[in-house]
Amino acid sequence: MTLVPVLLSGGSGTRLWPLSREAYPKQFLPLAGARTLLQETWLRLQGLDVAAPLAVANEAHRFIVAEQLREVDGTPAALLLEPQGRNTAPAIAVAALEALRLHGGEAVLLVLPTDHVVRDAAAFRAAVETALPAARAGRLVTFGIVPHAPETGYGYIQAAPGEGVRAVVRFVEKPDAARAAQYLAAGGYYWNSGMFLFGAQRYLQELERLQPAILASCRAALDGARRDTDFLRLDAAAFAGCPADSIDYAVMEKTTDAAVLAVDIGWSDLGSWSALWQVGEKDARGNAHCGDVLALDCRDTYAWSERRLVALVGLEDTVVVDTDDALLVARKDRVQQVKDIAQQLKRQQRSEAIWHRKVYRPWGSYDSIDAAERFQVKRITVKPGGTLSLQMHHHRAEHWVVVRGTARVTRGEEVFLLGENESAFIPLGTRHRLENPGKVPLELIEVQSGSYLGEDDIVRFEDQYGRTG
Repeated sequence: MTLVPVLLSGGSGTRLWPLSREAYPKQFLPLAGARTLLQETWLRLQGLDVAAPLAVANEAHRFIVAEQLREVDGTPAALLLEPQGRNTAPAIAVAALEALRLHGGEAVLLVLPTDHVVRDAAAFRAAVETALPAARAGRLVTFGIVPHAPETGYGYIQAAPGEGVRAVVRFVEKPDAARAAQYLAAGGYYWNSGMFLFGAQRYLQELERLQPAILASCRAALDGARRDTDFLRLDAAAFAGCPADSIDYAVMEKTTDAAVLAVDIGWSDLGSWSALWQVGEKDARGNAHCGDVLALDCRDTYAWSERRLVALVGLEDTVVVDTDDALLVARKDRVQQVKDIAQQLKRQQRSEAIWHRKVYRPWGSYDSIDAAERFQVKRITVKPGGTLSLQMHHHRAEHWVVVRGTARVTRGEEVFLLGENESAFIPLGTRHRLENPGKVPLELIEVQSGSYLGEDDIVRFEDQYGRTG
């Protein structure tokens, strides 16, 4: 038997806006510690005998997933890229097919969303060990969270009487407050965590029986997949034709082999700012603050500051989140509506719905620190060995000033080095490239000037990361 972690890295980045964005959802953020949620998902498996993980991610997030897992020695055996989201049943299906290819019919999948918090990693690992015999015997096991409150934001699982791994009686949609209180009082009901353990072959057998169209589309998408450096790009046309469905609806609610193990592992899906307040460290007045925050006569507040001082006076049950380009102030009992703000921004085609001011690229990042008509100023960081594409711009010129490290610059037919406090001018229409040949991050200030400064004014001639356009 080979235990194969499947790391599901989807998400739209709406519920924890403005910190989470479509291009950088919450699994990539260090919300509950020094590591990101994605990294913590992999690290909590240390101590289990697991194979290299399989990761399933949005194509737009491929470099972020790869880099964050590399930083914690979790390089995936395959990083499966979805051309579009089709929910969890197809995502798990392509991972199961790849696991069978890599490990054969004995592969057992441990399916984990990467945007959750688990405070008691040892208890989680013990739960996996407890559930393994049932998974090897053909059961499709899910982990039910022992409820501590009549929570209305989660679905519930009713388990058959008994101990250990038990049969699932039914899955229940998110209840209202009265029904949630009934479940809590009755016992035998658990929050649906979205974590699963089952044989890869067993899952595919049930999927073929219950939702054959999903499996057929996933087989076609994987058969037509294109390997691109460290990535496996699913065939776009085949995957687009796949029915979109969750594993709960497609399989778990219909199979007769669904089982549940109740666990108390300090779990939260961090589905809102109030959930983040609940898991945060609080002062004597119930305030949980991150960053440079000063509070006077406040109670039960949550505040997050990325850079500058945030001062709170006389607030109760309030959330304040300050980022470089957006500020959120909300009552704690209304934070579920934050996603409506993010959706409204997207309808208005505002960049704040998708991007942060700081944008991550496979070679590093850039931060747009100032802009006005006909100019823009960026702080660019290139990681050691990072190389931007050989490119040109039709509408802008660029001025580069190195403030840290060493840059190798290609400008037309010239190739030269720039050290700290040295600069270069890139005329409009000139082919150019920026590289970091050193062992420390390269930091420079870029001043763009011209009639159009959009990111789509890039013509790429060569790119080691496989990007075009």
